[in-house]
Amino acid sequence: MWRPSLSGNISGTDPLKDNRLLLKAEALDDSHEARNTAAVVNELSKEITKILVSHPVNARRVAEGKNIANVVLLRGCGIRIEVTPFLGKHGLWPCMVAPTKIIAGLGLSLGIDILDAPGATGDYRTLLTSKASTIAKALSAPLQSSPKVFVPGEDELKAGRPDGYDFGFLHIKAIDDAGHDKASILKVKALEAVDTAVGQLARLLWETESSGKYQFFLCVTGDHSTPVEYGDHSFESVPFTMCRLKDFVGAIGESTIRQISLDPFPIPNVKSGKDLLDDLETKERRDKHCQPYSGDSVYELNEVAAARGCLGRFPGGEMMGIIKKFLSLDAETA
Repeated sequence: MWRPSLSGNISGTDPLKDNRLLLKAEALDDSHEARNTAAVVNELSKEITKILVSHPVNARRVAEGKNIANVVLLRGCGIRIEVTPFLGKHGLWPCMVAPTKIIAGLGLSLGIDILDAPGATGDYRTLLTSKASTIAKALSAPLQSSPKVFVPGEDELKAGRPDGYDFGFLHIKAIDDAGHDKASILKVKALEAVDTAVGQLARLLWETESSGKYQFFLCVTGDHSTPVEYGDHSFESVPFTMCRLKDFVGAIGESTIRQISLDPFPIPNVKSGKDLLDDLETKERRDKHCQPYSGDSVYELNEVAAARGCLGRFPGGEMMGIIKKFLSLDAETA
């Protein structure tokens, strides 16, 4: 939150490369607020290092001959922007699970409730099952039996949602991390883990929907590409898919959905020297058991395949409009 004499217009302390010195925050304009904020951040960094160096955990690491954690990297400074809340703009009561704080910060700026998922982190060690179950529980709280797009009044915006949520956002960071780390095998493993988590989410939501009081929709997409060859964000279009949960269950098979294990699982460790081809199916093997269910001919979620989809290409700013149109059309035909 913005405070007097502070500014978001400063540089970060993260050198963005290993084995480089911590940077000093610098004011990016000549204002008193920017200079003051940079000075506060630099002093904070010094105090953090003092505390960490003498921390008992680091004392044990030194005794074990391990490197110590002696800095906190600060980057992406900003202020909470003043925008129309998600509820007011889209007419859907939103919640999100996003341990990555920059994503959670965006959610807070939009008035989205941030849910706590025990064991969920913004890295490879995250418990995806916890994320899936937290979102499923929030969306399964009592609410209207059919999708409903509405624009609430000011009093409703202030009062909050007493009986559950209409929209849940689940963010997963590990795949992006693998791209930054140029870790091809780990990226594949992270994608496979997300596949499993989507299955768990589908099972949990289907158990609720099959009671006859709910109807859910799934949407899977990303915010950007992070190719392992480049190790950073790039400009490619990202895949986008959405469907009614009952159609997803119909494509997979209800018996298959109900047999999906809800046991927590980690993203598998990758052994050094492991060949990526050891675990990858060939296109021929995939084609034997993969086929489009409905809508168009696409049955893979990747940049190239999705470009052939019936939605074509569209800018990110149109995404929520497309989602709400899909909900409205389904409600009209129900």
